[in-house]
Amino acid sequence: MTSSASTPVRLAINGYGRIGRCFLRALHESPWREHYRVVAINEPADLASIAYLTRFDSTHGRFPGKVETTDTGLIIDGEPVTVTHAESPEAVDWAAMNLDVVIECSGRYGRRIELERFLKAGAPRVLLSHPGHSAEDVDATVVYGINQDALTGAERIVSNASCTTNAAVPVLTVVDEAFGLEHALLTTLHSVMNDQPLIDGYHHTDLRRTRSAMQSIIPVSTGLARGIERLLPALAGRVTAKAIRVPTHNVSAIDIALTTRREMSVDTLNAVLREAAESRFPGLLAWSDDPHASIDFNHDPHSAIVDTSQTRASGAHLASTLLWFDNEWGFASRMVDTLHHWQARRAHPHTATTSD
Repeated sequence: MTSSASTPVRLAINGYGRIGRCFLRALHESPWREHYRVVAINEPADLASIAYLTRFDSTHGRFPGKVETTDTGLIIDGEPVTVTHAESPEAVDWAAMNLDVVIECSGRYGRRIELERFLKAGAPRVLLSHPGHSAEDVDATVVYGINQDALTGAERIVSNASCTTNAAVPVLTVVDEAFGLEHALLTTLHSVMNDQPLIDGYHHTDLRRTRSAMQSIIPVSTGLARGIERLLPALAGRVTAKAIRVPTHNVSAIDIALTTRREMSVDTLNAVLREAAESRFPGLLAWSDDPHASIDFNHDPHSAIVDTSQTRASGAHLASTLLWFDNEWGFASRMVDTLHHWQARRAHPHTATTSD
């Protein structure tokens, strides 16, 4: 289906967990809300739980609208949403829904052969809430603000990368352009996720992830460096990363250590990052020098907020800075942005603007 300017773009959400529900809420709060309609949700959970967790969220509060249930799904602010409970892409008749895009938020499908199952089952296009297994498994990987203009509208499978990649790539881009980035070491302090148990249990093949999420700080593996190199291939071999899960429910941070070819200082690095936030990436990158705690950024739609009070330097070529980001809301907001730009490119393939 190709929607006209007066016809809302029809969406389905596959996998209605943290990001799936945040995407629906972010779309609801978006200035482009009237351009889109979520007409279907596929989630194995029972309908009563789906409705309840749409209405109430421990992190982001009550849904700012009316949510009702019917025999076949939900009614959200008067608009019907069909709910299915399939365990595989083939078990949903996507074609019958007359969709424009499936928003894939289950995280279960990363290889092209798996993602094409949606297309073969009638989904016209798929937007992923994760990086996919590799660059070759998707038609494009987008960090909004960096490379969304590379979209042509002809893509069938697009990845929105990861929350950490969306947070880090704009900052690394700016530092590289201003100072010549030699190497970067990123340490992510990430809130708990649903691949961790509340108490010790046989939950994961990564033994550290069998430990209680709320009782320990837990190192885990991360593909962040690979994700950054996919977007910034000139930095291949010069970026590495590690990740530590911390017992908070939401909002994460990245400590970025940087070595550069040209001299820098705390003041010059902060000045460059402030300028980028205010002029180059408004609405995507922000900065603050207030004495923050992570909770201050809950429900913040930016990809990252640079905490300039935490920038440090050792000599003229080594520095570090701290990024805060709401790993749920910021990322869901970028999914909405990427969707809107992709749809605009599909409707007007020769237009370079990101706005209506």
